[in-house]
Amino acid sequence: MRKSGILMAVSSIPSQYGIGTFSKEAYAFVDFLEKAGQKLWQLLPLGPTGYGDSPYQSFSTFAGNPYFIDLEALIEEGYLTREDCEACDFGSDSTSVDYEKIYLSRFRILYQAYQNSHIQENPAFLQFQEENADWLADYALYMAVKNSFDGKSWLFWDEKIKQREPGEMARYRETYADEILFYEFQQFLFTKQWQALKEYANRKDIRIVGDIPIYVALDSADTWANPQLFQLDDTCTPVAVAGCPPDAFSRTGQLWGNPLYRWEYHRQTGYQWWIRRIAHCYQLYDIVRIDHFRGFDEYYSIPYGDETAENGQWMPGPGYDIFRAVKAELGKISVIAEDLGFLTPSVIRLVKKTGYPGMKILQFAFDSREESDYLPHNYEHNCVVYTGTHDNDTTAGWYEKLKRKDKSFARRYLQIRERKEIHWTFIRAALSSVADTAVIPMQDYLGLGGEARMNTPSTLGMNWKWRMNAGDCTDELAQRIRTMVKLYGRL
Repeated sequence: MRKSGILMAVSSIPSQYGIGTFSKEAYAFVDFLEKAGQKLWQLLPLGPTGYGDSPYQSFSTFAGNPYFIDLEALIEEGYLTREDCEACDFGSDSTSVDYEKIYLSRFRILYQAYQNSHIQENPAFLQFQEENADWLADYALYMAVKNSFDGKSWLFWDEKIKQREPGEMARYRETYADEILFYEFQQFLFTKQWQALKEYANRKDIRIVGDIPIYVALDSADTWANPQLFQLDDTCTPVAVAGCPPDAFSRTGQLWGNPLYRWEYHRQTGYQWWIRRIAHCYQLYDIVRIDHFRGFDEYYSIPYGDETAENGQWMPGPGYDIFRAVKAELGKISVIAEDLGFLTPSVIRLVKKTGYPGMKILQFAFDSREESDYLPHNYEHNCVVYTGTHDNDTTAGWYEKLKRKDKSFARRYLQIRERKEIHWTFIRAALSSVADTAVIPMQDYLGLGGEARMNTPSTLGMNWKWRMNAGDCTDELAQRIRTMVKLYGRL
């Protein structure tokens, strides 16, 4: 069935108190999606963020971001007062997230809510603890211990707790029992509020597309609690880390720094950790987009300690074996394979064998030097087309900077005669294509320029900040989108 959706991060919702949350404005955005005839809401990863504020470097692959907890709901539940919230400084720019101020204020106000909650007496919370015991206890302890070491990565903790010696684990659990419970309280609120919002969307026939990175962060509860899953030595130091080789976009490659999987161990255990991870995703989302899908076929291994990605080498991944195991355990699941970049024949075969739709990005199509798989006339039905992703400039910003020959090619291909509302020309090209699914970033529907870009890869400091204005989701815009998706059979 042909369908379409909108890509927008939760952080970009124009909620009160400095960052987008699971607030009434999020419910209003779902209403907007319905009016606009959309069937999908694609998100960025929902995990708790650390250094650099990237949702792709999370402290846990299972936990949720406490920044997204709606404070208005906590006021209604009596955990906080409006005066409590308004006394905090969450930043003054409604179009941008001030992560430093959010970090300094959010945990303080949530701790106040925790103290007022008497959460230990809540049967629903006790059930939540029990149902999520396989990751929740480790995550909450990890965060408490991390705070006791002034936020340092677990690689630099005292040796006994770094190595998870049972006596030391018990001592930390006792010493930081209150803080551990506070972190579990956050996850309870996150899950309760997110499930309510997701159910609201599902009732309106809108499915949630969640995004998970293939790798977990080195500085994460996942790596600390499960060192056997990763390429670490006896001192828990990585042997090699993830990244991408040098290419036309990066002379020295990309050094991501994530720990690499010990794929032979995963195979011997029947990929149980991966199955548990993916099963957890389907508690949060309806469809999962797996970032860097190529890594299942081959992964790029960079010696730990290298300052660039130049000395890495390609190593074999698990291939189809992991998806066979996942299917045997979980049945048929809805996945989008992020298969961007240089694709070898073996990667192409793997994507085809899984049957998962790959991705097509219009901004990658208009290279005047060569024929591109990203041009709409080369699409197959089983794919998802985007004008751009969170890693691209907005379409308006990208087009403005396009090289003269490439822009001339785009103008001829799309029959562009004037520059006015150029973003709608690209949106039309995506929606009219044969791709079964089309997803458009919200910034493109709003026609915003480079100032609304979500992320510039390999940079720090200015990313993940963009927020939508409160009045942007108008009935007029919803009707215009609906008319176009109806025209191209996606309603």
